[in-house]
Amino acid sequence: MTLEEFIATCAEMGLDGVELTSYYFPATDRAYLNEIKKCCFAQGLHISGTAVGNNFCQPDPAKRREQVDLAKTWMDHAVVLGAPCIRVFAGPVPQGHTEPEAFDWTVACLKECAAYGEKLGVVVALENHGGITATAEQALKLVKAVSSPWLGVNLDFGNYSKDPYHEFVMTAPYTVTTHAKTHYQGPTGMVEVDYHKAADIMRQVSYKGYISIEYESEAPAAEAVPRFVEYLKKAVR
Repeated sequence: MTLEEFIATCAEMGLDGVELTSYYFPATDRAYLNEIKKCCFAQGLHISGTAVGNNFCQPDPAKRREQVDLAKTWMDHAVVLGAPCIRVFAGPVPQGHTEPEAFDWTVACLKECAAYGEKLGVVVALENHGGITATAEQALKLVKAVSSPWLGVNLDFGNYSKDPYHEFVMTAPYTVTTHAKTHYQGPTGMVEVDYHKAADIMRQVSYKGYISIEYESEAPAAEAVPRFVEYLKKAVR
């Protein structure tokens, strides 16, 4: 599926927007970004955000610089696309190093990204994505240390496994965008996320942002995603 086909498919399912992840762009020159923006406009879709697969937990300062520059480049692309947000990761603790070291590296990187985002008008969304953001406590410790109104959380409802719904409650006040997976990893296997319950949690903090579907389950996406779309629409009403 090309990016253009993906956009058309999202429109066919009656979605409101698309999150365009860096991995799937065949090119990033201005002409192509303009075409993608026009394609979304023609389909009646907002571009809710962009996303990168970065890792700020790099012991080598030069490699951390590369990761920050990657995020900044995609913030520049977000401006062209008209996207108000960019999703970033923190990363795992590298072998031979400690979590406090990885925490300090990530805070410094996020501070620079948030400052750049403020200049451009692009909000930085840190995803709870394993590593040093595996729990709500870890993710929020980073966000609070950066202490910028231009940094929030991309709450992935499928990435907490310790005490998911309690962690949703903890994370919700800091959430600027979300990822909706069908399941989370429970103690004995995969467990379906109850999005009626999750939606109630988000309503408590007056969340009005996007619920962006990230499908990773076994059933064929062409059949499962439209069903999940209808389920989510009912859950959030």
